[in-house]
Amino acid sequence: MCVTGPWVFAQGLVRLYLETPSTAPCAAILVFPEQEEFSFAPSAAPANPSACMQALHLWTLLVIYAVAVGQNQGQKNQECPKLSAQMPEFQKKTVQIKDPGRVEEIICGLIKGGAAKLQIITDFDMTLSRFSYNGKRCPTCHNIIDNCKLITEECRKKLLQLKETYYAIEIDPDLTIEEKYPYMVEWYNKSHNLLVEQGLQKDKFAEIVRESDVMLKEGYENFFDKLHEHNIPVFIFSAGIGDILEEVIHQAGVYHSNVKVVSNFMDFDDNGVLKGFKGELIHVYNKHDGALKNTEYFKQLKDNSNIILLGDSQGDLTMADGVANVEHILKIGYLNDKVEELLEKYMDSYDIVLVKDESLDVANSILQKIL
Repeated sequence: MCVTGPWVFAQGLVRLYLETPSTAPCAAILVFPEQEEFSFAPSAAPANPSACMQALHLWTLLVIYAVAVGQNQGQKNQECPKLSAQMPEFQKKTVQIKDPGRVEEIICGLIKGGAAKLQIITDFDMTLSRFSYNGKRCPTCHNIIDNCKLITEECRKKLLQLKETYYAIEIDPDLTIEEKYPYMVEWYNKSHNLLVEQGLQKDKFAEIVRESDVMLKEGYENFFDKLHEHNIPVFIFSAGIGDILEEVIHQAGVYHSNVKVVSNFMDFDDNGVLKGFKGELIHVYNKHDGALKNTEYFKQLKDNSNIILLGDSQGDLTMADGVANVEHILKIGYLNDKVEELLEKYMDSYDIVLVKDESLDVANSILQKIL
């Protein structure tokens, strides 16, 4: 825990009472904050005043100790910033924190661990990418495909109908994750089957992304570039379409060597035509299972025991479950929709909740302190 006001400790540490009459015993009383007084006194009056000098010497030593403790805690304070004083990004109206003291403590741990212990685990859609821009919804990786010119109008209508049906279930505050789970499987499987029927060509994806309205959050260059500069592992764990995700960050110029993407990747035939999807389905509420399947990746990062996790759903909270040796983890959640209904639940789950925040300002301010 970061200590604010180190002199509170020093001020309450020592109180010495010396009884001046030569016939009275000399008593040294140590006072510890919020504890009882401990009195040390001779059983009888000293034969000469030297006992009082010894007590005075003890007082001097204790004052020196108190000063040393105060200086040490002062250094810790410099390392562990007050959220309000030294990190103005936390004063934005979009930032909601249930327990500021706990968040401060976690950030202190991250700062002390430095670059050597840090790793990032993050969602992509609506977390690294924008939810909206100028009042207009921005597309997810799936939506980029849904809205592209390669999709027939009939298919587009079916995909939209699926979205209207299942998205309402995904964000329903009255349903548990267990209740939502089978509906997410239905939604993804039906959508993927429709895309396979379209015979999409892989070599068209770059054009599809360029023509889309997808946008990464403000501050993304600083976020990715700083992490790359310090060789911090970035694990992007997405329930979107991996091929589209990779193209987005490639075109943005931030698909660096320290970035690993785990997502739903398409499977193409010899002619580059979509024929299915590889591996097991990843949807928004089964990331726990996916995290455990990536334990080999996390084992390679056994020394990276400090984590900053970024997500936008309750399902994203389990993305770090594959990490065996977590020392400090800071969970930052973007609440983009149904704010009134979901805020309390997000506040209980995430350390920091960013309400309708289209930037990476908070994450970047923390990285600035760590790196």
